[in-house]
Amino acid sequence: MTNSYTRIEEFAEGQLLLINKPYNWTSFDVVGKIRNAFKPLKLKVGHAGTLDPLASGLLIICTGKMTKQIDTFQAQEKEYTGTMVLGETTPSYDMETDADQKFDISHITEQDIRDACKQFIGDIQQYPPAHSAIKIDGERLYEKARRGEEVELRLRNVTISEFEITGITLPEVNFRVVCSKGTYIRSLVNDFGKTLNNGAYLSNLRRTRSGEYKIEEAFEVMEIVNIIRELKATATIIE
Repeated sequence: MTNSYTRIEEFAEGQLLLINKPYNWTSFDVVGKIRNAFKPLKLKVGHAGTLDPLASGLLIICTGKMTKQIDTFQAQEKEYTGTMVLGETTPSYDMETDADQKFDISHITEQDIRDACKQFIGDIQQYPPAHSAIKIDGERLYEKARRGEEVELRLRNVTISEFEITGITLPEVNFRVVCSKGTYIRSLVNDFGKTLNNGAYLSNLRRTRSGEYKIEEAFEVMEIVNIIRELKATATIIE
């Protein structure tokens, strides 16, 4: 993405930053890295739509007065590409935890897989993963799950606008999904496995679009950090 920033004050006035979140970083890691780059300037920085650590791709970051619009950006439609593995399930629905069940997939055909997608198009309900960042009684679900505690999961209403298979090399299946705010792709994959009377977990996920914003427009984390540092060096910072 081309740098169009000329003054550090622009970030305080309010900016929307498109960031390519790296694999194994939390969304808060990205926010923290950018917030630290502004020091000693005390500036509000927040993100619109959490990405799991094992996911990569487009993360919208808001600075300064733009943080007031986070809810608006967070509510926008999202697009993801990813890979699921058929024949196994994991407690976290992804690769964070080891497989807990295995299934025979020899009878599953490519047509079975493509037909299963159709059942998820439209308004659906899904349970969030137990290993998720949702808070219950002030504590993240994944914190309870990692201690082995039982958690009460509540159905969520979400909308799947598009769900297509883009490649099949069993046990791996590549896909693309366009969905509403609050959709858990891990849960979608887990439910997809159940539809085939089998199992599935998410092995790769990348957010490619959020509303009108696309991953192709995004900065790498250190690109924007270096831009901020360069602008700071030529400006008078007021704490």
